[in-house]
Amino acid sequence: MASKVDIPPRLVLKGTPKEIGLEHGHQLQHQIKDQLEIYKEMFEYTSKMDWSQVHELAEEFRATSEHNTPDIHAEMQGIAEGAGVGMLDIVALNCRSEISLGHFSDGCTSLSWKKGEKNRVLSQNWDWTTRVGKNLAMVQIEQPDKPTIYMVTEAGIIGKIGFNSAGVGVCLNAIKAPVCVSSKVPIHVALRLCLESVSVDSALDRLNSLGGVASSQHILLADSSKALGLELSPKGDVYLQEDANGMVMHTNHFIENKSVQEPPWLPSSPVRLERCQQLCRELLESGVAGNKIIPTLLREKIFADRYNAPEAICGSEVPSRHPIRQTSTLFNIVMNLEPGNLGAEVVFGRPGYEEESAVVKLPWTTGNRWSSWLLRLFGL
Repeated sequence: MASKVDIPPRLVLKGTPKEIGLEHGHQLQHQIKDQLEIYKEMFEYTSKMDWSQVHELAEEFRATSEHNTPDIHAEMQGIAEGAGVGMLDIVALNCRSEISLGHFSDGCTSLSWKKGEKNRVLSQNWDWTTRVGKNLAMVQIEQPDKPTIYMVTEAGIIGKIGFNSAGVGVCLNAIKAPVCVSSKVPIHVALRLCLESVSVDSALDRLNSLGGVASSQHILLADSSKALGLELSPKGDVYLQEDANGMVMHTNHFIENKSVQEPPWLPSSPVRLERCQQLCRELLESGVAGNKIIPTLLREKIFADRYNAPEAICGSEVPSRHPIRQTSTLFNIVMNLEPGNLGAEVVFGRPGYEEESAVVKLPWTTGNRWSSWLLRLFGL
């Protein structure tokens, strides 16, 4: 019998940007150093770049971050110091999507579903290099005058998949398109900026004020009253609206954005999108709506689906691939964005398989100082 997937560490980070970074780097220093080794191998294999070349590109993004997002820059400095690594190492982790430019295997499937006029469910399977699974973390970030962030991220990366106390949530789907503009915002920084926003509209205003994103990606962005599929590229963006059933779903290819040339790279992407559409239709026809749209149902009926395995919605490794390109579903998250009832359920590993972890709820703290102290003391 397969062993259960370990639940990643939980971090509560607060203070100035530098202090948040220092604590992040200190607590996850071993995972960050392992991440650097994984990505060194990935960049060399997929992008034919050695680490000195990676640093050259990272320096371009570092300069952009220092000018455009100084708080993010200070937090990355703190992570580097806390982990005992170089600043450009941390910048490289945070612009790894731009460095890779889609030269990898992915498989994420994301879905937003309207439960009511002021309630959306936001969910996805996150598929990525299997070796990264041991370096995930759940992070709660508390900053003055900003919403509290609850997210699942990779060690060393400042923005990822999750939601905030204002009810804004994000999911991510990688897109392959050979355009990168280092004067714009790396996608993981863009995710963080969305998670620091109080609404979908304010998140869009923030991204647009900085000139848009540096590479082609899809962010599924939602709050309680709307969801948009942001098909983003340095050459122009397209926003996908909710369909007649109140849904937005996406995989790993642009559906409407024609501003960049996107070479065929992941045959499973249209298959997974069509399969997700079919499964959602079946749920609608069976009467699922409103309060019946619950995390357990979505995991069991959509995100555990194995059609077209191993490149299914719930993905598994493809034996023929090089080890660094072996990917699988590393976690599933289902977020409830209803005001007064915010929260998420996360399962690590492949949902529906024996090795999936127990369900983890976000947020995991109650705000009680004694509880927070115990969580930190015992690394829970």
